[in-house]
Amino acid sequence: MRSVTAKMVSLGLCISMLAGCGAKTEPPAASSASNQADTKAETKDEKVELTFYYPIAVGGPLTATIEGMAQEFTKQNPNITVKPVYTGSYADTAVKTQAGVQGKTPPDVAVLQSTELFSLLDMNAILPLDEFIAKEGGDKYLSDFYPAFLANSQTGGKTYSIPFQRSTIVLYYNKDLFKAAGLDPNKPPQTWDEMKDYAKKLTKDGKWGLEIPVTGFAYWMFQTFALQNGKNIMTEDGKKVMFNTPENVEGLQYWVDLAKKEKAMPEGVTEWGTVPSDFLEGKTAMMYHTTGNLSNVKKNAKFDFGVSFLPKQKSFGSPTGGGNFYIFKDIDKKKQEAAWKFVKFMTEAERAAQWSIDTGYVAVRKSAYETERMKKYAAEFPAAVVARDQLQYAAAELSTHNNGKVMKALSDQVQAALTGAMSPTDALKKAQEEADKALAPFNK
Repeated sequence: MRSVTAKMVSLGLCISMLAGCGAKTEPPAASSASNQADTKAETKDEKVELTFYYPIAVGGPLTATIEGMAQEFTKQNPNITVKPVYTGSYADTAVKTQAGVQGKTPPDVAVLQSTELFSLLDMNAILPLDEFIAKEGGDKYLSDFYPAFLANSQTGGKTYSIPFQRSTIVLYYNKDLFKAAGLDPNKPPQTWDEMKDYAKKLTKDGKWGLEIPVTGFAYWMFQTFALQNGKNIMTEDGKKVMFNTPENVEGLQYWVDLAKKEKAMPEGVTEWGTVPSDFLEGKTAMMYHTTGNLSNVKKNAKFDFGVSFLPKQKSFGSPTGGGNFYIFKDIDKKKQEAAWKFVKFMTEAERAAQWSIDTGYVAVRKSAYETERMKKYAAEFPAAVVARDQLQYAAAELSTHNNGKVMKALSDQVQAALTGAMSPTDALKKAQEEADKALAPFNK
């Protein structure tokens, strides 16, 4: 799993690369009308090889799934060979991609966090996809993707990425431990007050009532409490953040109190990868985690488990998460067109449905849930549609200009509050000050 430091340092590179990332390599022009005609005639049979970077941020052997999909694409498109390159965590993938952009050797297509949008734009690295989208039907094509997922794909009236391995945060709970604690296994907590009460009752016999991961995702988990108690924490243009509101202080205080006051979850910083392991081993009765881990939990849980919306305060709410497809500027036009064809293939309704079944990620297209395979799967395993249903309450994940520094400012101070080094009020005040400083160049 990615670490906060690696992620933030990698994203922080974006602005420093601005000066070196503007040049574009254009395809060589044909020397004559005759050559142009020959080029058109040869295009049909011309071989194109695409380098495809992809990360994995959840449990389970997804590498084979991705590579199998790429092989199927090449089988259907024999003139296009996709070379999948597993690039580690999202943070590792960001580092490798940014280094490639800086060195004028970017990947042709990559899955990167949806939150990389403004960082990649600041580097002049990615291609707007509107011309491709227009050929597919424009708004009609886009309308099949869930709006909550497109929120991190668009800015300034343009679309820069296509949703792929997308998620919301959901509540997983151990029904066997619910029964043992005298709780109804079919009634997960619906509110913050119920969550507090349930977590306290479930904390016994060396088991925690609840675990919420922190490392790498402190800002993301914090967003759940912000959204449930009011509004999102940044503006759509990525230029301003709203961290230190009274509602957000209340949300962070609630999170801190679950551990320090109620003793219903571990104090301090909990590792991202440890939480699902603890849940599967019966060390915690409930956990906040990405729906991208659903298939991993389904396969490995030795007990009956449930999945539900995150508990609400004023409303339900979760930030979206996960990765989108990006196509890069500094590549040959033929590669850009082949990359778009690959992106379309990977996000077709039937394939999106199968990807969701294989992984637990939300199928990004509405039509995927109308396929026979998804209807059958959802009927057999209703948990598969919980994250999809929660999208009506979901909002864009934290994404701003100078995103690395802004995320780090929030994550560091959330961790300071969770470890007791600072009060929630002081922590969010400091996070706001640091983020405002990082965003100052974009608000002149």
